[in-house]
Amino acid sequence: MKNIYAIGDIHGCLDRLERLLAKIDPDPMRDQLVFLGDYIDRGPSSYEVVAYLIALKNRMPGAVFLKGNHEEMFIQYLSGMEHHLFVMNGGQATLDSYMKNKTHPDERLIPSEHLYFLSALSLYYQTEDYIFVHAGLREEIPLELQKSEDLLWIRDDFIASDYDFGKRVIFGHTPFNIPLVQPNKIGVDTGAVYGNRLTCVKLPEIVFFHV
Repeated sequence: MKNIYAIGDIHGCLDRLERLLAKIDPDPMRDQLVFLGDYIDRGPSSYEVVAYLIALKNRMPGAVFLKGNHEEMFIQYLSGMEHHLFVMNGGQATLDSYMKNKTHPDERLIPSEHLYFLSALSLYYQTEDYIFVHAGLREEIPLELQKSEDLLWIRDDFIASDYDFGKRVIFGHTPFNIPLVQPNKIGVDTGAVYGNRLTCVKLPEIVFFHV
């Protein structure tokens, strides 16, 4: 049985991401990585994190990359919408990171491979035993009928729920001091960008790794 490593919100913290992956040392043939979204914003190295994940995807083609609400805001910003929402939620740090990595004044601010990566992010991923999603789920709604707004943004209604979603839900988005472990859900966002730790849960053992 393969191991699944689900990694919480990175938010531009490249150093923590590198140290975490060095710590878990996944085997490309035996292990699967699932990233729960929010790779950008607030932290200093959004460009570098996305570039790192693109390279990682080439090395581990079975890795899964989910969309977070911050990627959704970035995509909307790049489409000319929600400028204020993106900037006020840490987006300026992302723009600064991309600006400092421009090598020529005439080149695109966002490289085409980064745009492709962002546009290809999934809203959820499921296995026989788990549902992986950025923010959470709404009760009594089949997975395929969940609204993207809830998958990316829901907080309290999901966190407080003891509803049986059919499979255990592994999620990020809402930061906790330590991982949230409940019978129906596991939350692994532990606020790395706020000075806490970046967390990964190894499944099915439910073993946590932190940096």
